[in-house]
Amino acid sequence: MNDRTELFTIGQLAHRTGLPVRTIRFWSDIGVVPPTCRSAGGYRLYDAEAAARLDLVRTLRELGLDLDTVRRVLRGKGTVADLAGAHADALDAEIRILQLRRAVLRSVARRGSTTEEMRLMHKLSRLSAQERQRVIDDFVDQAFAGLAPDAPGTHIARSMRQMPAELPDDPTTEQVDAWVELAELVADEAFQQRVRQMAVTGAEPAEQRPYDPAPVLEHAGGAVAAGIAPDSAEGGAVLGRIVDAATPADERVRLADQLETFTDRRVERYWQLMGIINGRPPFPSSAPAFEWFIAALRATAA
Repeated sequence: MNDRTELFTIGQLAHRTGLPVRTIRFWSDIGVVPPTCRSAGGYRLYDAEAAARLDLVRTLRELGLDLDTVRRVLRGKGTVADLAGAHADALDAEIRILQLRRAVLRSVARRGSTTEEMRLMHKLSRLSAQERQRVIDDFVDQAFAGLAPDAPGTHIARSMRQMPAELPDDPTTEQVDAWVELAELVADEAFQQRVRQMAVTGAEPAEQRPYDPAPVLEHAGGAVAAGIAPDSAEGGAVLGRIVDAATPADERVRLADQLETFTDRRVERYWQLMGIINGRPPFPSSAPAFEWFIAALRATAA
């Protein structure tokens, strides 16, 4: 060693780096930052290279790398860039979990959920993309089982499978709530049977083309908003703007039956929840307008 090489004691290194003496001593004891030499009195001494090594160890530890990983870097068994990248990926996963937990806690606080509901919400929100998709796929497979792939209405099955690849990195409480509600909805046996009924009916040859929804949404929707009863005289006048007044009673009943098969607020809620999870803009409910229309058809056919 050159006589002019500057050497530092542990105390001097601690003053220079701001690290506690006990930390430097510990890293020295385990061989991460070994002393350059010892003084005549047996004290550990460190040169500038050791001081630089100490700075590197501190930086790696502050980044969250464990001591075994730090040793690998110092021994040249892994580059700082490679290990930093791997650690950054691990931190991304950890941050994502923390963000999901935060979203769940906010949702619980807003909803006043029970402990059991909180457990369920946390479990569902942490499902992987593949696990979430499997929940939906199982539901759709059951609802559309046995139907020909090219049967009318099977496009609904394809649409119903459209889960996002991932929940957002920082999901809103609305998205967490939507996923929990969706998972509960597709697990409901009555809902499964209702979708199955719609799927089977939609696969059968239709007698006529589906009814144009535009006038229903415009006029029946307006009647709902105005509080007009479907069986009132005013309701009959509104109905006359949607169907021909000369439409026979049996045709009105047939149309009401057909529309009733495909009008369900829970099914519409499925699409609304999918929209929330996928970050799509919300859409207004059309079910109330069709419910009013169906009731008006039946009232005028009596």
